Parts: sequence; structure tokens; C-alpha cells
Amino acid sequence: MQRNSKFPESKAKRGPIVLIGMMGVGKSTVGRRLAARLGLSFVDADEEIERAAGMSVSEIFARYGEAHFRDGERRVIARLMDGVPKVIATGGGAFMQDETRALILDHATTIWLDADIEVLVDRVSRREGRPLLKDRDPRIVLTELAAVRNPIYALAPIHVKSIAAPHEVAVDRILEQLSAWH
Repeated sequence: MQRNSKFPESKAKRGPIVLIGMMGVGKSTVGRRLAARLGLSFVDADEEIERAAGMSVSEIFARYGEAHFRDGERRVIARLMDGVPKVIATGGGAFMQDETRALILDHATTIWLDADIEVLVDRVSRREGRPLLKDRDPRIVLTELAAVRNPIYALAPIHVKSIAAPHEVAVDRILEQLSAWH
């Protein structure tokens, strides 16, 4: 893919762009495509956590619990907030942690990628290994999580709605918002 000419290079040099939002919204998929369009590197925070821990997110949750995972997540995200332009996809709960949220808001362009519950349910059903959904009804879990998380996600200065469409649509919407925001 080619670089987006509507997004001036100087705007991409303002540090990391961080995607936040619910599981299944497409942060990693959209993030990879956004990074390619901007000519930036892409980092998936969950993959970085797995690499640092030497085990999967599900294994960390099962063995040590969510609090331990969130502590490791905070340390990894702090390391990624190095001022270097890149696109970072965070886990759905990362932005809910006060310290992590402050780091992201202070050191990155933060984008809330949002979607309706039906879109999220459809997307999470395609992938295993989501600890918060283990042995639970995804629609109920996602509805409960959205009620708590969406008001916090709304602190992000940029809000982009992801719909049941190709991920390039979300990338285009993000690029439009970035151009208007910077």
C-alpha cells in the first residue's frame, strides 16, 4: 500500500499513535494497515507482553491472574511510549488502568476505535484465546464491559466508529480524523 498523501509527514512524526477500544474492534488488524499507509512500524502490545513473558495472554491470566497481567501490560506500554512514531494496538483493558491511560494520553495520539456490540460479537467469535470470554456468553460480557469501558475510552481525543465493512474503511476514517485533528 502506498503512503497516504493527505496525511503530511510532519504529522506522523509526533510520536506514537495508539489504538484503544474493546476486544474484537479490530485494533490489531486496523493498526497494521494504518501503519502501512503511514509508512510507520506497527506494534501489538499484547504480542509484546507475550514475548516479554514467554507465554500467551491466556496463560498469564490463568497462571498469575489479571492484576499480574495488567502490571506487565503497563510496563510494556510505558516502554513503547518512547516518542518514536509508530502505531500501537493495545489490549481492550489497557486504557482502563489509570497509570497506563495517563501514559497513553500524555505521550501519544490516542484513537478510540469503537463498534456496536453485534459487530464485536461477530468478530470475537472468529478467534479463540480471549481470557475474559472464557466459558461465558460473548454478548453479555461485551455489553457489560462496554457499559464500564466506553465512558473511559471516550477520554481519547479521536473517536472512530468501526462498522461491519472491510477494515480499510476504518483506516480511511482514522486518516480523515488524524488530518483534521493535527
